[in-house]
Amino acid sequence: MAEAKTSGASAGRRNIFQTLEFDTRLLGMVGAFILVCIVFNVLTDGRFLTPRNIFNLTIQTVSVAIMATGMVFVIVTRNIDLSVGALLATCSAMMAITQTQLLPGLGLDYGNPVIAPLAIIVGLLTGALIGAFQGWIVGYLTVPAFIVSLGGLLVWRNVAWYLTSGQTIGPLDDTFQTLGGIGGTLGVTGSWIFGVLATLVAWAAIANARKARISHEFPVKPLWAEGVLMALSAVAILGFVAILNAYEVPSRVLRRAFEARGETMPEGFTAGYGIPYSVLLLIAVAVVMTVVARRTRLGRYIFATGGNPEAAELSGINTRLLTVKVFAVMGVLCALAGMVASARLSFHSNDIGTLDELRVIAAAVIGGTALAGGIGTIYGAILGALIMQSLQSGMAMVGVDAPFQNIVVGVVLVLAVLIDILYRKRTGDA
Repeated sequence: MAEAKTSGASAGRRNIFQTLEFDTRLLGMVGAFILVCIVFNVLTDGRFLTPRNIFNLTIQTVSVAIMATGMVFVIVTRNIDLSVGALLATCSAMMAITQTQLLPGLGLDYGNPVIAPLAIIVGLLTGALIGAFQGWIVGYLTVPAFIVSLGGLLVWRNVAWYLTSGQTIGPLDDTFQTLGGIGGTLGVTGSWIFGVLATLVAWAAIANARKARISHEFPVKPLWAEGVLMALSAVAILGFVAILNAYEVPSRVLRRAFEARGETMPEGFTAGYGIPYSVLLLIAVAVVMTVVARRTRLGRYIFATGGNPEAAELSGINTRLLTVKVFAVMGVLCALAGMVASARLSFHSNDIGTLDELRVIAAAVIGGTALAGGIGTIYGAILGALIMQSLQSGMAMVGVDAPFQNIVVGVVLVLAVLIDILYRKRTGDA
């Protein structure tokens, strides 16, 4: 407790950000995101920050953000995966074929409740096996990950094409489509319940972290700082829920829903969409990946290997098997992203996932993952994906041509790496 008091006493000699122990890199990314939103909101005459556009922005970010969390592990171990977009396409093709051809051929007609779960399992197994296979080539055959994944980009993109004979596959199962975004949401009441529970969980995490530091006699933040963190977490969570709930379901959609049930819609009846199931999936992935990174042996091995591969191997870590595991995890996340992407479209198309490898790597790097390995955060990668999608959506709303959008994304990626290098030189981490 003496150290805790010392920490509180010294807080007055530090600025508020140091007292709250905010990550300066995270603050920079949040500032960049806010700046992007303000600029595009001005350029679009206030249309960028409407509940409808924010809702669309969230569901458009999910698939890239899911893969970006896995790319953090890949890059942290000093590897790279250029095949994620192509692998997404292959997994999506497998799930689409399973729903529309394989299972109906076994007597499971369209609408059967087991179609969606079985298709998802097929997709996850496909992603895990392909990811593990590529990891085995990198880890055990010592072929550079850049070459393996570059070959995978070419192979799996065209495997997906041959699986579908170059055709668009759909419509997909109705239950499966609910995982894509607007077709499946919690609704206003369910979203508020989720928001309150998430806020309580965040407060409990802050309180438990303080207790743990006190029990180990580590310095802790002053109580007012903990209160500020709790208030900020509540505002962020409940504010996000409020924005999504403010996006109302069009009256014609509500009217059709009532008519399908044989009912008449009451005069003046309204309803909000709330949080999409795909966003809940992203939150679950983020929580699991964060726990793996910070609280498990696998996570410690990943960051130890990225920091110093030779020392990690000498300490007894099986770095080859670790590489297989990391790429297998990446494959599973590609399958989840493929599920979300195809469900959002309601069909599988041949160009699904095109250039996603660029967006995923850019999201991880913008989020603070060091290409030199050993450093990276899950929340940073998700924020990076949100910044990338905000840039693209904003430029599309302004009317910027698609080729120039990719030019901007490429420039932002180079600038992000440059800023990362300068930051590490300044802090002595280079």
